[in-house]
Amino acid sequence: MGILAWIILGLVVGVIAKLIMPGKDPGGFVITIILGMVGAFVGGFIASSLGFGSVTGFDIRSLVIAVGGAVLLLIIYRVVKK
Repeated sequence: MGILAWIILGLVVGVIAKLIMPGKDPGGFVITIILGMVGAFVGGFIASSLGFGSVTGFDIRSLVIAVGGAVLLLIIYRVVKK
């Protein structure tokens, strides 16, 4: 995927993750994109380690994996913040 596709995927994933886990999180447009991009990386790493595949493009499976990684990052952020 190109950088523009990663940015768009990051934005979509970041917004979905924040909708799934509403609350007080670091906000802003750029932070949401970074959350989604890093979430896609983390989700892809975990999914490929478990044999489920990875984030290879902009499809439903990749979107679910990326959102799972972003939600995991939000959980870790909230645990560390407390």
